[in-house]
Amino acid sequence: KNERFFIYQFTRLPKPGTGGQAIFNKFAMTQFSRTYNLEERTAKFGEDVILLCRGIGQDPITKPIISQLVRSATSIGANYTEANAASSRKDFANKIFICKKESQETKHWLRMLAKSLPELNEKIRILWKECQELTLIFQRITSTIRNGRSRIENSMKIKN
Repeated sequence: KNERFFIYQFTRLPKPGTGGQAIFNKFAMTQFSRTYNLEERTAKFGEDVILLCRGIGQDPITKPIISQLVRSATSIGANYTEANAASSRKDFANKIFICKKESQETKHWLRMLAKSLPELNEKIRILWKECQELTLIFQRITSTIRNGRSRIENSMKIKN
């Protein structure tokens, strides 16, 4: 197994004027230059979504949105964990692609939640931005996998 596909570390950059801290919100505050591996980061994201949703009163509008949001947000980390235990490169690629799809779906449900609960827009915006970063990370991984396959296929064509 190629280690570079399995563990990624990321550093959060500080917002200007925060004295070296990247401020997200009361349940997702991190210190500048604290690194995360992607498995931890996706788990933390799912936990943050759960914490947000626990504090929301459910009505006929928010109940289905919250249900879908929690499912898709927690599925990102679950599928990434499965990808790390993949039995083949193809299985790994499929799980990473599912992570990307789930993160895109999560952004949709966050948008719907923000529309139904405008008073939580700031907290939801922070989670949406983190979800967007995760989407871009998974997009990059899937692109890298595809480009690697293309190079292998092209080299085989040249040899034949």
